[in-house]
Amino acid sequence: NESVHLVLNCLLFGEGSIAPFLFEKSFDCFECYINNFPSIIYVNGHAKKHYEDAQIPLTNHKKTEKQEKVQHTVCMDCSSYSTYCYRCDDFVVNDTKLGLVQKVREHLQNLENSAFTADRHRKRKLLENSSLNSKLLKVNGSTNALCATGLRNLGNTCFMNAILQSLSNIQQFCCYFKELPAVELRNGKTAGRRTYHTRSQGDNNVSLVEEFRKTLCALWQGSQTAFSPESLFYVVWKIMPNFRGYQQQDAHEFMRYLLDHLHLELQGGFNGVSRSVILQENSGLSASNKCCINGASTIVTAIFGGILQNEVNCLICGTESRKFDPFLDLSLDIPSQFRNKRTKNQENGPMCTLRDCLRSFTDLEELDETELYMCHKCKKKQKSTKKFWIQKLPKVLCLHLKRFHWTEYLRNKVDTYVEFPLRDLDMKCYLLEPENSGPESCRYDLAAVVVHHGSGVGSGHYTAYATHEGRWFHFNDSTVTLTDEETVVKAKAYILFYVDRQAKSGSDKL
Repeated sequence: NESVHLVLNCLLFGEGSIAPFLFEKSFDCFECYINNFPSIIYVNGHAKKHYEDAQIPLTNHKKTEKQEKVQHTVCMDCSSYSTYCYRCDDFVVNDTKLGLVQKVREHLQNLENSAFTADRHRKRKLLENSSLNSKLLKVNGSTNALCATGLRNLGNTCFMNAILQSLSNIQQFCCYFKELPAVELRNGKTAGRRTYHTRSQGDNNVSLVEEFRKTLCALWQGSQTAFSPESLFYVVWKIMPNFRGYQQQDAHEFMRYLLDHLHLELQGGFNGVSRSVILQENSGLSASNKCCINGASTIVTAIFGGILQNEVNCLICGTESRKFDPFLDLSLDIPSQFRNKRTKNQENGPMCTLRDCLRSFTDLEELDETELYMCHKCKKKQKSTKKFWIQKLPKVLCLHLKRFHWTEYLRNKVDTYVEFPLRDLDMKCYLLEPENSGPESCRYDLAAVVVHHGSGVGSGHYTAYATHEGRWFHFNDSTVTLTDEETVVKAKAYILFYVDRQAKSGSDKL
């Protein structure tokens, strides 16, 4: 995927023209500036919008081959120094004959080093005087340290940020990854150098587990207000093609892909080193608590893995068929009778609760004509009923509310408010054998909730609420704020993470 058009786009400015504005906290758009538009911050796809506007074809003019080449527009990430082509929607791995890309990188590095050197004394003084004040909040009359770290939006990546923040607050899951040994991806001559991630790199050059570990380690350290998960996002692009580009994505779909790929990589290890031994040594999870999905158990299935029993009965001969299916999350329909109830305080009709959604999932259902059951006794497809039982509950129960559904032409959002408990969600009545469970083994407390704001899956914005050391936080990309339970329960939940009380008490002791 080497691009042949870099020479048309690579420009090296003098130090005097770049230095004054390169390291400001906010970047202004030069294109808007020269056209006398108001100053606009140069973030969140602003440059790409200019590129897309410039691609409107000229009326009654056919583009020549030379014009076609000129329209390749490239940009460079000032943090990772990766070069990206908007037209090809890919990262560029080659350089110009004069090595201009590398010169730009070296120029930026020199500016960065000089800026950091000149600013070091001011930063040290600022840290000494005000770092504690910026990280302290008053809660109930006492002063507490706020060590939460936000995640920068890399361009419609709020769906990823909300999931990462939620998973980082599931203690037993998060601690496992943070305790993994670091994997050295580079050695020899390239050791210690920056890696310019591209889609053209071989599969052996990336590790989702390693970048996920680094991201989790960066959160809750209190050393920075926001962390940029760009390295993790590049790996996501590499191994999950569905998430390439900067379009808005479905947070639930991303979570499933993320957990599945973490599970697969942990099964095989990385660089020939298996990590299954670490699970057995450090997680403190017995074999009976593990649910195997696609092979051996990992921390993913040990924490999120449960088992469903799918029971189908033929309505003609009464033949019963049972099947056991492992799951990492449960997708729940919002019952149709509640779909007009949009807010918690709306008085029209009864309130939809999480129990209504769970009951709809586990109730006996007669399959329609499009889902006829192949009865082995009748030797043909017959009408039947279906019912789900939970044969084994996971340590972390992930509940996905199906807010998006397809109509004839588009995907609509169900904006119904669903009431959910913060504590003491009792799942005993949904178990296949409730008599075999202990009094506290089926009770869950909420750990995190992902919320979608907006009208459609391809638009809007994702944020997350999560509890950490007894306090609730709201994670909105780079911004993290302390919040309260009253605000959390008013949220229109999209994904809910409930932690088993026994597992929670066990992780607190670690």
